[in-house]
Amino acid sequence: MEKKLSKIANHTNIFLKNFFLKQKKSDLIFPMRYGIFPGGKKIRSKIIIDIGSIFNIKYKNLIQVAAAVECIHAYSLIHDDLPCMDNDNLRRGKLSTHKKYGESTAILAGNSLLTIAFEILSDDNLKINSSSKIKLMNSISKCAGHSGIAGGQYLDLSFEKKNVSTKKIKIMQVKKTGMLFSFCCMAPVIISNKLNHVKKFKDIGEKIGLLFQIVDDLIDLKGSSKKAGKKTKKDMKKGKATLIKALGYKNTIDYRDKLKLNILNKIDQFGNKSDNLKETINYIVSRSK
Repeated sequence: MEKKLSKIANHTNIFLKNFFLKQKKSDLIFPMRYGIFPGGKKIRSKIIIDIGSIFNIKYKNLIQVAAAVECIHAYSLIHDDLPCMDNDNLRRGKLSTHKKYGESTAILAGNSLLTIAFEILSDDNLKINSSSKIKLMNSISKCAGHSGIAGGQYLDLSFEKKNVSTKKIKIMQVKKTGMLFSFCCMAPVIISNKLNHVKKFKDIGEKIGLLFQIVDDLIDLKGSSKKAGKKTKKDMKKGKATLIKALGYKNTIDYRDKLKLNILNKIDQFGNKSDNLKETINYIVSRSK
């Protein structure tokens, strides 16, 4: 699994480095590159590749879509770390972008990464039909904005130090984390034009994102900062609304395992073609064990 992740991460980073080289010279390129490279494990990118293999999509096109996703993910992390948000000084084992370059520069670099994602998806080198490109950009817009990442972050901050229902926590976490995973699952289906499968993979993606967030919260509670690449044990101190807080540790573990099984059952219909995706789901859960 690690080798597969490393290969996909390498190809995604090569694409991004080449794309940045084609950009007009700008001082913002430096903090943008800092915020996105070398990046995390690229689990979102692997999910795109996994589902792309189910629908026989060209690897080169999938990597380009993955690059756009990584730009949006990096933008969200840069903004998430800001003092006015979660105020984190470390990200992926190094100083957060605002600690390295200052808050205003970090905001502008994050904004620029968000917009460059659309440039990547609309680029002529993405060899798919125009209708599919429009659908991809429309979908990723909804996943990144007020109905997705931004809206989820708003709720996350609003829920701090409050008693929040399990239902509301799930809604918040699906928006903040699940929506981008949802796009990763939908994108290959959109490219394949098998639009009757889009809703199914949208729902699968939301569940994968919720699973990922639960694992992230468990790592924050029990994991080390070295392993996580950022400061841990901060959710409880900040009074974050998490399923661990709402359900308790043991019940959250049980819910995580049931959610994983539910996802695996939903992708069973694709037989051996879903083996890579199943491997990724199991890997996500293994991070918290």
